[in-house]
Amino acid sequence: MLCALIMAGGKGTRFWPLSTEEKPKQFLNLIGEDTMIQMTVNRIKPIIPIERIFVCTGEMYVDLVKEQLPELPERNIIVEPEGRNTSPCIALSAFIIKKFYENANMIVLPSDHLIKDEEEFRNIIEDANEFVKENNEAIITLGMQPTRPETGYGYIRYGTDEALVNNHKVIKVDAFVEKPNKEKAEEYLREGNYLWNGGMFLWSVENILNQIRCYTNDTYEALVDIDTVNEDDMQNFINNNYYKTEAISIDYAVMEKSKSIYVVPSNFGWDDVGSWEALDRYREKDEAGNILVGDTKAVEGENNLVISSSHSVVVEGLSDIYVIEHDGKILVGRKSNVANIKKLKNII
Repeated sequence: MLCALIMAGGKGTRFWPLSTEEKPKQFLNLIGEDTMIQMTVNRIKPIIPIERIFVCTGEMYVDLVKEQLPELPERNIIVEPEGRNTSPCIALSAFIIKKFYENANMIVLPSDHLIKDEEEFRNIIEDANEFVKENNEAIITLGMQPTRPETGYGYIRYGTDEALVNNHKVIKVDAFVEKPNKEKAEEYLREGNYLWNGGMFLWSVENILNQIRCYTNDTYEALVDIDTVNEDDMQNFINNNYYKTEAISIDYAVMEKSKSIYVVPSNFGWDDVGSWEALDRYREKDEAGNILVGDTKAVEGENNLVISSSHSVVVEGLSDIYVIEHDGKILVGRKSNVANIKKLKNII
């Protein structure tokens, strides 16, 4: 059976001032009416019931998870005492999922990504799951077809060893590649056998725990005894042992070392919504190309980004600017500089 782990512990600092440590971007409705974490859960529910969806988050976000996902069983909220990167998060979650569903497969999803073609996304997950059922030691990652020479993502280089599951290719991975410079990204685009690494994985719970035991044994040993702890005492065990894990990403801990990694080339309209520029790509615009969120208006101006959470904002006769109001703070600048907005944090 297939379970889902949604990782929701990130701070989302690139979307300051809307995203704060107290309420990061996965709990905001940056793209549509639902918040990012609600969108993530809703797109997976047609193939994985809510009782098999787990969310790993920090203690300070538990109430937000409960508020935004009221149907999620409380036992399915996995609480990290501290953020220690994705490898300990995945190891802890795998141990807990194994307690409830011993022979499960597990899809790992970030909580704050956009996927436009949700049906194709689900089809790929189901086909990847079929591959893992037949290949117990396989690790599957979803690689996004690049549409531009992006320098903000890591890449996956794949080879020629491939299988076909229904209509989807499953190809052996040659290497995971760090975020490139512009020239390298253009080269990857020309070569054609590179995909964006979206941080989505599918594996059997037993296999990922074996991989963690092999490649990051400190993490495995810190958490393995959770299997002997009853449910009421589980959080105390986590609080007393989580600090012993190795603070490292799953990419460095396992993906760059494991020998049986495969990628499914995917084209379902993915974006990690990791920057203000992503809003310009996906938010609805008026006839003049303005993005207007909240109680906002643009008069005789075009290509503006105007967002307000609590005040009326009117922009008149101006173009190519951003105006962002949140919690009494108002930031105004050239839209071309919106990526630098978090640099203003220390002076406002």
